Amino acid sequence: MSWTEVVIEIAREHAEALSDALMEAGALSVSVEDADEGTEQENPLFGEPGMEPLEAAWDHSRVVALTDTDADQAAIVAEAAAAIGLANPPAFTTRSVADADWVRLTQSQFEPIHIGKNIWVVPSWHEAPNPDALILELDPGLAFGTGSHPTTRLCMEWLEAHPKPGKSVLDYGCGSGILAMVAKKLGAADVAGVDIDPQAIESAKSNAERNGCEIDFYLPDAFAVAPNERHAKGQFDIVVANILSSPLKLMAPMLSGRVAPGGSLILSGVLARQAEEVAAAYAPFIKLGVWAEQDGWVALHGTLGQDTVPPARSSTPR
Repeated sequence: MSWTEVVIEIAREHAEALSDALMEAGALSVSVEDADEGTEQENPLFGEPGMEPLEAAWDHSRVVALTDTDADQAAIVAEAAAAIGLANPPAFTTRSVADADWVRLTQSQFEPIHIGKNIWVVPSWHEAPNPDALILELDPGLAFGTGSHPTTRLCMEWLEAHPKPGKSVLDYGCGSGILAMVAKKLGAADVAGVDIDPQAIESAKSNAERNGCEIDFYLPDAFAVAPNERHAKGQFDIVVANILSSPLKLMAPMLSGRVAPGGSLILSGVLARQAEEVAAAYAPFIKLGVWAEQDGWVALHGTLGQDTVPPARSSTPR
């Protein structure tokens, strides 16, 4: 089976409405891209929670609609244009999309990832390159955290460099559960993970079971009333949060309050230029400094009850 893509370049003010209208007119799926991608005029759209772009559209947008090959593409475009009040249907081009083994094609894009000194993140369809290493079997999925992003790597490298056998660890914003699993495989006795996304919690539970890690995962409300009293109200020897700077600043009192005396707080998801403002938000509770930087992202670290901050070290991008 094959499909045909309809490609339309159009101004920002019409991109979103045209996308919806194309779906109503019979398109199977629609995406909007930056028509200037790859040029000096490219304009990335991104934002932190609470600051996301209002629409996924660019001044010079490209709308791509997937249709059945035997569909009348001109009629679909004309119907969509009329639905949003355009006087004339926009010009468009078409391109064929051949059928493929999409599962195998997707799998071929993901290889084992080597992190730190001895950690490998290995998709289930691959053999572990080093069976004696710390192996995490983890397939790409809906939840953030496969080890490919610098913020995840920084946290994993800190955990590897500072193993705490027998200690307790809280992974706040756990995503796939990868940091919680690293801590558990490094010998942590009591590990909990928290995330606001129910899908992330289900993904984390599945990943932990697959990797033989006994970890409790919670949504925030469930965490506050967890049957495990230590989890509900207690403090942890290590608290790690790989989120983004805005929510990290808002959560400063809560996250700091979860660190046991003499315990460590590790934060990532912070751009290097945001490090000072995030550290300032935590200053009333715990003094933080940059532990490492990679590709413009940093990991902040501090020890509760200590006025000194460990010196920053460099981290070579891989």
